[in-house]
Amino acid sequence: MVDRRSIGSWLEGPPSDEENWPGRRLGRPRSGPGSIARVGPRLGAIIIDWALASVIAYAFFGGTEISILLVFAAEQIVLVGLLGYSIGHRVFSLQVQKLDGSAAGPLAGVVRALLLCLVIPALIFDADQRGLHDRVMSTVLVKVKHGR
Repeated sequence: MVDRRSIGSWLEGPPSDEENWPGRRLGRPRSGPGSIARVGPRLGAIIIDWALASVIAYAFFGGTEISILLVFAAEQIVLVGLLGYSIGHRVFSLQVQKLDGSAAGPLAGVVRALLLCLVIPALIFDADQRGLHDRVMSTVLVKVKHGR
């Protein structure tokens, strides 16, 4: 049965930013440590990682497109799999974690890196700003300290 509360909530419209933020459904805070990483730091991190991969590929492997992609994938697999962050993530104080806050682990590093190299999974994301590569592995990219 429809009552006054049902109509009132419908008339109020969608939740405001005060009630809804990326990560709320996952139990993450709105800001600060543990909050979902925003687009700016994510882009900055991937630019740093890609630039480093390019420099290494040019210095040691001839700088072909495939060598850059392979160096980038290797960095993501090793660093995210073992430490939970790439060099770019570290610069922006970000870390890949499982939804429960534990370390992502080696399997997550491999699967996330492979999907990230396909590009499209990283461009398709949900309301919590989790790309398909994170959803597949039940991971999330979060801030780990205040700042940036």
